[in-house]
Amino acid sequence: MSALRNGATNGANGASAVPVSKRFSDIPAAIDVPVQGEADDEAVEIDLLELFDDPTELCTLFENERAARTYWMTVSLAYAKQKKIDHAIEMLVRGGNAMRDNNPREKLSMIGCLCWMYLWKSREAPRLPPDGELASEAKTKEFYLQQATTTLNDASRINPAYPPLFLARGVLQLLRASLQTPKATGPGQVDNEKADLLRSALKAFEDAIRVSGGKNMLAVMGKARTFFSLGKYPESLACYQEVLQKMPDFVDPDPRIGIGCCFWQLGFKDDAKQAWERCLEINPEHKVANVLVGLYYLDASGHMPTNSPEFLRLYKKAMTEYTQKSFKLDKNMPLTCSTFASYFLSRRQLATVDTLAHKAIQYTDVNAIASDGWYLLARKEHYSDEPDRAGDFYRRADDARGGSERGYLPAKFGAAQLAVLRGDLGEAKLRLEKIIQLSKNHEAMILLGTLYAEEVFANQDSDGKEDKTAEMKKAIGLLEGVRGAWRDPKKNLSPDAAVLLNLARLYEIDMPEKAQQCLLQVEQLELDQIPDEEHPTDLEDEVEKRAALRKFLPPQLLNNIGCFYSQAEKQELASEMFEAALGACMKIGEKDSEVDTDALVTTISFNLGRSYESRGLLDEAVEVYEGLLKRHDDYTDARTRLAYIKLRKSPNKEGPDSVAKLYQENPQDLEVRALYGWYMGKVHSRKRPSNIAEDHEFRHYKHTLQNYDKHDRYALVGMGNLYLHQAREMRRESDSDKSKRSNTYSKAVEFFEKALSLDPKNAYAAQGIAIALVEDKKDYKTALGIFVKIKDTIRDSHVFVNLGHIYAELRQWSKAIENYEIALSKDGKANDPVILACLGRTWLNKGRSERDLEAYRHSLEFAKKALEAAPEQVHYKFNVAFVQIQMATTVYALNENQRTLAQLQDAAAGLESAISALDEIAGHPQTPYPKHDVEQRANMARNTQRKQLERAMTSQKEYEEKNKEKLQAALEQRQAELRRREEERQKALEKERERQDIIRREREAIAAKDREMAERRAQEEKERQAAEMTTDEETGEKVKRKKKVSARGDGEGRPKKGSRKKKADTDGEESGEERPTKKKRRLTKKETTANSKYKSAEIVVDSSDDDGDEDALERAERAMEKASSPLSEIEDKGGDDEDRMEVDGKEDDDDDDDGGVSRRQQSSRSRRGRVIESDEEDEDDEDDEGPSKNGAGGHSDDEDGDQARPAADISMADDDED
Repeated sequence: MSALRNGATNGANGASAVPVSKRFSDIPAAIDVPVQGEADDEAVEIDLLELFDDPTELCTLFENERAARTYWMTVSLAYAKQKKIDHAIEMLVRGGNAMRDNNPREKLSMIGCLCWMYLWKSREAPRLPPDGELASEAKTKEFYLQQATTTLNDASRINPAYPPLFLARGVLQLLRASLQTPKATGPGQVDNEKADLLRSALKAFEDAIRVSGGKNMLAVMGKARTFFSLGKYPESLACYQEVLQKMPDFVDPDPRIGIGCCFWQLGFKDDAKQAWERCLEINPEHKVANVLVGLYYLDASGHMPTNSPEFLRLYKKAMTEYTQKSFKLDKNMPLTCSTFASYFLSRRQLATVDTLAHKAIQYTDVNAIASDGWYLLARKEHYSDEPDRAGDFYRRADDARGGSERGYLPAKFGAAQLAVLRGDLGEAKLRLEKIIQLSKNHEAMILLGTLYAEEVFANQDSDGKEDKTAEMKKAIGLLEGVRGAWRDPKKNLSPDAAVLLNLARLYEIDMPEKAQQCLLQVEQLELDQIPDEEHPTDLEDEVEKRAALRKFLPPQLLNNIGCFYSQAEKQELASEMFEAALGACMKIGEKDSEVDTDALVTTISFNLGRSYESRGLLDEAVEVYEGLLKRHDDYTDARTRLAYIKLRKSPNKEGPDSVAKLYQENPQDLEVRALYGWYMGKVHSRKRPSNIAEDHEFRHYKHTLQNYDKHDRYALVGMGNLYLHQAREMRRESDSDKSKRSNTYSKAVEFFEKALSLDPKNAYAAQGIAIALVEDKKDYKTALGIFVKIKDTIRDSHVFVNLGHIYAELRQWSKAIENYEIALSKDGKANDPVILACLGRTWLNKGRSERDLEAYRHSLEFAKKALEAAPEQVHYKFNVAFVQIQMATTVYALNENQRTLAQLQDAAAGLESAISALDEIAGHPQTPYPKHDVEQRANMARNTQRKQLERAMTSQKEYEEKNKEKLQAALEQRQAELRRREEERQKALEKERERQDIIRREREAIAAKDREMAERRAQEEKERQAAEMTTDEETGEKVKRKKKVSARGDGEGRPKKGSRKKKADTDGEESGEERPTKKKRRLTKKETTANSKYKSAEIVVDSSDDDGDEDALERAERAMEKASSPLSEIEDKGGDDEDRMEVDGKEDDDDDDDGGVSRRQQSSRSRRGRVIESDEEDEDDEDDEGPSKNGAGGHSDDEDGDQARPAADISMADDDED
């Protein structure tokens, strides 16, 4: 290779020079045109650096002097070099006309050059006619392509086999294919018309390559570009790499641009950036490389949160450092214009957007860039409230990429947004569903899910009866799909608070736990956005820090979270949230005093008071309510809560007065009327009149429905409950009584159904219907379904008591007991005698059905607890006595082997207690049963059961004494079995401990052996290095011992090239004075011996005539001869450094004294990296070679196992070579 490249001096071996463009390098600075005159050698000098602006004078001169073809073409190319393509075309056209009479083959090159000029103009011409210009007169891309086609046809008629025409024809077909409007084919497919043009272009490029014998790199570039247009990116990459491999100095056009684009399409974006940055190293003014690197950083910024410093750094670098530079280099470059237009669109500089977008559309020959231009215009009109124009531009942007199933997703999404703005939600949903079917686009999923959610919310707000279950399911499915995508680290999506808030509203009624989770996630998002300078520095506890930061959050969010905590009966957390919300309101007021937060403060304060009430902090609640009334004395809700608290504190005087006063001042307020009705029900609960029309509570609810609101749900449910109570107390002896009772239940159900029709979620009305079904129709299964549904809504003990009743009626004792115990665990119900009595009754029935003494014991326990809770109630005392009698009866009925003497004695004691209790109950003025029946039961227990238990105890005692020895033997046998099992377990543990000790000792021995071997190897290595060193006779310094060349073995073939001269070692002094030119390499083949450790027989050697310290070929041959030329162990070890193959060396390493033979084998196919031999393959070779492995051709594992090997560059190795 020459040391001069286009006039620039290369560095040493050409390694440090930067390739430059050779385009127009053969155009001289001036030419001498011979003219007719007196002197034969007279000529006119034409300065090609300062040509005339009008070539007419030059054309006339050439025509008059009958200038040769070369002069016409040289001046034309000089104009083209100065970017004056129109003048170049004029020169070629007039030159062709002037040479019309000449041999047609002579003007063939001029016609070919004219074709290329037309192709050049086509790249710079607009796609569409400028505004106000006729399409027939406009010189668009299509116009110049037609001119190029005509010119190419003229040249083909002269000589169709003219080699340059193949390349021109391929480029022409490529440009025609780029102007084809995409058809509505499937995603990722090329429509047939464009594919036909591309196949024609590919054939033309292959013909050009074939004719040139594979040397036409421009044709290979064209082939790569064709593959890229066909979507065959691996094939395209291979072609670009072939160009770069064969011509590393080929930079205009630069194949590195194509390599980067292929890497980008294949997903290797970092590799693409490296290729483009290398292009910029060669030519920093490369406009395409600048904008492509800018797009890389722009894409990288899209994966960062917009509020992060990294986003700002990447975005600024993309725009100011690369895109802006590209724009300064060429203000009409379409890709740069579209990129810059998107930046100005974000800045709302719409006039600039319009200019740049039109440039991108006019001058591009890539449909995707035209689509981007139309899209930018659509967004600009969208922002300008011009929906019609925006819709037209969105359509054009979509069509430019194929439309239908292909098209441009952002344009489709923009059209859907316009449909939403127009209120055409049907069209919007249809468009969005098509987008989601094609790509699962998350923005489309968010918008479609939001539209469905808004339908649900609108129906809820209007109290509509339309069923929106399907819309709710679709909304939840879409929004949850987006939420799930956030958790995928590969997608790198940022959570959106709007999605979570919509999900929380959708979950609010049916799934409050999920709604709360969504709000908590929003809270975390808000906390993450708080700047670091706002974080408290004096707090270390994370909980305290979080509480301190909540004052920067939206108070509405904190209030809603508190409401969900309150609904979940987590009142302390609810109070914390409400207090934090009030703090956030104060923070807003501090930042902007003009913001009115009074409504927020009022609502949140009321919620805080309710949470204090639920926690039993009545004094704090009163303080909050009174503070509200000081600011708003007409706040009825606060007054209502205060009246209720006073009623609870003093139910006899102050409380009733407060309720009465509140009712008198606000008789029209339905909440106040509801409180007053509840109060009346509590006051008159024990003195209900037989005629329901005379009941004060009934008349109050009736008055509310008749005069204030006939749809008041509280009054309707209250009326239904009163009818239930009346039906429950009615007589049922005769059929007439039963009919009247059933009619009353029916009236109750009517009121409950009316309430449900107004509020389908009213759990209290549903509960009333379930009670009526049980008491009137005995329909337990239907009622059970209702109770199960409402138990999570009505968090009250009554629901679980009713469930227990139903399960007891269905004889499902365990479930009945479970629900009674849940009811007992509710606040204030731990000692409720009714629930305790129900538990005792259920355990008793369970014991009866299963003949289980343990169940009887539980029954007696709960009966006694009920009596302790209400000792004045006679029927609880009767229940205890009844259970004791039933237990005595059951124990007596058991066989002798099923009971014990102690159980009989306990039953007898209980029986005595029951007899005493029944005697006391019989003497009570209000017995639960007729007095005669109670006395008769006591007499039966005294006279019959007592004697039965006495006889049973006697027989049980005899039975147990008789079988005492058997029982003792069985007990001893059982204990012996347990002891035997424990001994076996201990033996197994001991064996395991011994095994572990053996393993530990073996491991310690192996570790000690390894340490000993490592020390021995280190010592041997030290001795080997010492043996390699000797004393230099001239300097007296320690230097490495030089190795003598061994004689060749018998029968060894001679190398094809003779040995080279040796060059004395000059300590590198001459290298600084004279740098040799870069060496050429020649590939030779040599058969290896059987013992060679190297698999490859191809050796890259240096073909330079310069003398070296030792010829590379000779070193390689000597390495293969070691098997037949034994050396000392020291020489064998010392030679390892010289004979080892370099796998990661640089170009200049060929001249090093100790440089090894390069392992980079030139391959006929395109490769992304070098191949190295794996250790496993070396081990296989060692096994095959056996004892001879330690000969001259290789080393044992002990010798080179610890030696550092050069790192192999496998960063771009092919998959099949990994």
